[in-house]
Amino acid sequence: MKTCLGLVLAAAILTAAGPGAESLFDGKTLAGWSNPDMSYWSVEDGAITGRSTPAHPAKRNYYLVWQGGDLSDFELTLKFRIRGDISANAGIQFRTSFNADATHSSGYQADIDRAGKYLGALYDEGDGRRQLLVPRGQRVEADASGKRTATQFASPEELLRKIDLEGWNEYRIVARGRRMSGYINGQRTFELVDNDPKLFLGSGKLALQLHAGPPMQVQYKDIVLRRLGAK
Repeated sequence: MKTCLGLVLAAAILTAAGPGAESLFDGKTLAGWSNPDMSYWSVEDGAITGRSTPAHPAKRNYYLVWQGGDLSDFELTLKFRIRGDISANAGIQFRTSFNADATHSSGYQADIDRAGKYLGALYDEGDGRRQLLVPRGQRVEADASGKRTATQFASPEELLRKIDLEGWNEYRIVARGRRMSGYINGQRTFELVDNDPKLFLGSGKLALQLHAGPPMQVQYKDIVLRRLGAK
């Protein structure tokens, strides 16, 4: 009965996502996802689960990389839940490259954290990159010289109040050309127009992050991708 219900729910999620949507997680296995060290990753409660413990701490960031190839223009939706102390941190990497053991990344990250400092922000991960690129509630445009102009479109505190720090939330990421946007629970949390010719990334890998640090757990489920044609 549970299997049948799971299939019905998966079909409903794909239908709601629209034409061309594909599920990236079967709800039961880590098929299609990989890290050279899989000891931090499992499937629990129908969700991809990244966990560090006192006995098995994450001394580096670990990225579970989707094996479906590079993505350029796309819409991604998933649900996430993060547990641990206030330092717990994770995220969704996109248009990103990784080192051989997938513990170091270079690219964009839709950020997640328990403290609420980075949750809903866009981070630019990697050596020589821009780190916190778009804080929650802002639209940032980087021009051809790399100069960034920020516009506040929503209160970061008000957006945070609409996120359940104890439960499941939906993250939606839309990337089309140089414009990238993030939404949590239907509320836009960041927007970037990246015209920086040196640092803009037009394609790359998709991955889920378990951040280095104290014991924590992050879970991801209902992962649906829709590739977008360029406009």
